[in-house]
Parts: sequence; C-alpha cells; structure tokens
Amino acid sequence: MKQIVRSIIVSVIFIGTITAAKAQNANPPVLPDFQALIKTGRIQLDWISGFPNAVQIGIQRSLDSVLNFTTIGYASYPEQSRNAYLDNKPLPGKNYYRLFILFRDNRYMYSKTVLAVPDSTISATHRLDASDVTPPNQNTATIPWKPSNYVYTTADGNVNIRLPQAQQKKYNIKFYESSGAFLFEVEQVAEPFLILEKAIFMHAGWFNFEIYEDGKLLEKWNLFIPLNYRG
Repeated sequence: MKQIVRSIIVSVIFIGTITAAKAQNANPPVLPDFQALIKTGRIQLDWISGFPNAVQIGIQRSLDSVLNFTTIGYASYPEQSRNAYLDNKPLPGKNYYRLFILFRDNRYMYSKTVLAVPDSTISATHRLDASDVTPPNQNTATIPWKPSNYVYTTADGNVNIRLPQAQQKKYNIKFYESSGAFLFEVEQVAEPFLILEKAIFMHAGWFNFEIYEDGKLLEKWNLFIPLNYRG
C-alpha cells in the first residue's frame, strides 16, 4: 500500500513538473530590447517587449549607470509590445536609462541599462560659425564672431564641450543667459568630449559661458543655439 501511495505522489510531482515546464515554454519571458537616441534637444526611447500582462512600465534615468536611478515617467500603454517615450529634459552629461516593469501579480523586473547615443540621421559634425547665426550684441564690424574651440554648437543644435586634458586637469563651466543671469554649471568635466542637449538651455538664442581650468579662468565667450537643426 505504501508503495502504491509513493508511486502516486511521484507521478503527481512528475506531471506537475512537465505541466509547469510546458507553460513556461509556451510563454517564455522576453526582455525589452530598447535604445535611447539623442535627438534635437531631447532623448527618444524605443523598446520592444513581450509582456502583455504588464500593468506599469516606469522609465528611469541615471548619470552613472549604476546608482541614483530616478523615475522620470511612465509608458502610456505598458501592455503593448512596441513602445516609446521622450525625455524632453535630459541632464548634462551622459544619460543612462532602464525600464522598471510591474506585472499584475505584483512581480517586477528591471530591463538592461542603455546609454543614450547620438541619432546617426542628424548631422552633428558641422560647427556653427558666423555665417550660421545671428550676430550677438557686439561690434562685429571689426571683430567677426567666431565659435570657441572648447565649447561650441553643432548643426544638431546641441552644445559640444571639447577639453582634451579633462582627465589631467580640473575643468568647470558656468553658463549664463545673454542678460548675465546664471543658468547652470557643469561642476567638473570628467571626459575630453561631452555633449549637452539643447533642451537644457530651455530656449534658442545666445548664451554666455566661462571655462575654469584648475580654478583659473581659461575662456569667457558665448555661443548660439538655433531653434531648428540643420540636416
């Protein structure tokens, strides 16, 4: 009798295991495959996932890819396989993103972390010069305006920072409105090349900046951010 009961228990466990395995194979989890592209003044996230039972997908952003992730918004239709989100106010520096996915049974998971990269369809190689901008309020008759070699705007409308010795020296940059009102500061430029999204500046037009190298003023100049980018 004991042998019969033991056989029944083993059979139930075996059948249950097969059933669970078939169910899992029928609906295998599909991790979101998504990308973050730097557009003109914003960052666009696109992803494809296989989670029709998701009830919430939060978009989280960080500057270091490891810690300090903050939820900046939610997907409008989390149950859809194809989705998108626009970050209209990216932060200065590199922007990393991940997805927080919540399911109906209160389980949750995180997607992989991705770094926002420039959109290859937008030209970002042309540096705006005097022929591309409206001259600032200065005497341009004798001294034509020229862009800085360190901080300048490119055709995509974004601000480029190029400081080859950034890893050997300490640089910080302060940005101001054309009126002189303080806007924001990049406290330390840690890499030789950095892109600031035009959305950080809130509007098109002229802006002033000051670059400090090891606490000493290196350059004080201005830049122009166009309303629309040139392809």
